[in-house]
Amino acid sequence: MKQNCPSLTAKKVAVMRAAHQILDSPKIFEDPIALSIIGTQGVSKIHSEKRKFKTRLHSYLRAIVVARSRFVEDALSVAIKQGIRQYVILGAGLDTFAYRNPHSDTGLRIFEIDYPATQEWKRQQLNAGNVSIPESLTFVPVDFENQSLRDRLQETGFKTDEPSFFSWLGVTMYLNKETVMSTMKYITSSTPSGSLIIFDYTVPPSSQNFIRRFVFRLLARKMAAIGEPWQTFFVPQQLAIELKNIGFTQVEDIDPGNINYRFFNDRTDNLKVGNFGHLMKAKV
Repeated sequence: MKQNCPSLTAKKVAVMRAAHQILDSPKIFEDPIALSIIGTQGVSKIHSEKRKFKTRLHSYLRAIVVARSRFVEDALSVAIKQGIRQYVILGAGLDTFAYRNPHSDTGLRIFEIDYPATQEWKRQQLNAGNVSIPESLTFVPVDFENQSLRDRLQETGFKTDEPSFFSWLGVTMYLNKETVMSTMKYITSSTPSGSLIIFDYTVPPSSQNFIRRFVFRLLARKMAAIGEPWQTFFVPQQLAIELKNIGFTQVEDIDPGNINYRFFNDRTDNLKVGNFGHLMKAKV
C-alpha cells in the first residue's frame, strides 16, 4: 500500500458490493449501505458501465466479494447465538456491517481495524453518505506491517478474556507471510478457547492451468500498478497444518467449488467464483 494513502482496493471492493445490489438477482448478500458509502457518482458509474460489470472477469471478482461477506456474517450470527460479543474486522476497508448490524440488541461490540489513511477516508465517506456511526463501533487504526495488533486492540478496550470473532477479508494476499502468521498467532495466544477467525486467501498461480495463470498475471499486474501487489499465497493442505501447529484446534477450508455450490448453484447468469480464492475458518 502507498504510504499515507487510502487503499484503492478497498474502494473497488465497495463498488463490487454496490454493483451486486444493482445488477444481480437474486442477491447473495444484502448491503444497501454499500450504495451510500460509494456516493452518488459511484452509483451512477455502475449504471453507466453495466456491460463492464457483466463481463466474466468482473462477475468472478464480484462473486467472491459478496460470497465471502455472506459466509462471514452467517457464521457470525451462529457465533453470537453461542455467546460471542466481540467482533473484530481486520482490514475493514469500507465494510458496512457495523452500520446495519442486525444484532445490536445483543450488546455486540465491533472493532474495525485498518490502515490509518484508509480508515480516515472511510470516515469521510460515511459522513458524505449521511451514515451514522453507532456507539457499538470502535475504530482502531493499525499499520499491520509496523504496529502491534495486540497493543492497539488493548488500548481501545478489547477484552482478551472473552472469546471473539475475527474476520479478515481481502487482505492476506497483500501482506508478507510472516505478518499474516503473526496475526494468527496473536489470536491463538491472546484470546480464549471459542474464538475464531474467517479469512480468505489465494492459492499459488502455479497450481492452475495456463489460461488461469495468464488471467492471474493480468490481475497481479493491475494490483502492482496501483501500489498494492499480491505477495503471499497458500497451499490449502499446508495452511491447515500451519494453523493447527500454532494453536487452532479446528480448521475448515472452503474451496471455490464449495463456495459456488453454497451460493451460486443453479444461477442463470455468470455470477460464480473463479479458481484462486479460498475461505478458511479456524477456531481456537
